[in-house]
Amino acid sequence: MEKAVAIKYDKNLPAPFVLARGAGYLAEQIIHIAEKAGIPVMSRRSLTERLFYFEEGSFIPEDCFELVAEMLVYVHTISGQAEKK
Repeated sequence: MEKAVAIKYDKNLPAPFVLARGAGYLAEQIIHIAEKAGIPVMSRRSLTERLFYFEEGSFIPEDCFELVAEMLVYVHTISGQAEKK
C-alpha cells in the first residue's frame, strides 16, 4: 500500500515537522494536492516508512536529518530553477 508523508520546514522552528501523512487513497490525495500546488514530490520509501508513524506536528527525529536535508536541498534547487524560467 502506498504511503505519503508531507513535511514542512520553518526556519523559526528547531526542526522540520510532519505536516500530513496517509496511506492508500489518502496518500494519493496528499501527492495530488502537492503536485497541483506546485510542491515538489520525492519518493524516498525508507524515509516515508520511518516518518509515517509520527503524528502530524511531530518534529523529525535527528536520525532522519541527513535524508530530510537532502530533500530540502533538492526542493530549494528545483524552486530556484523554476524562478529563473
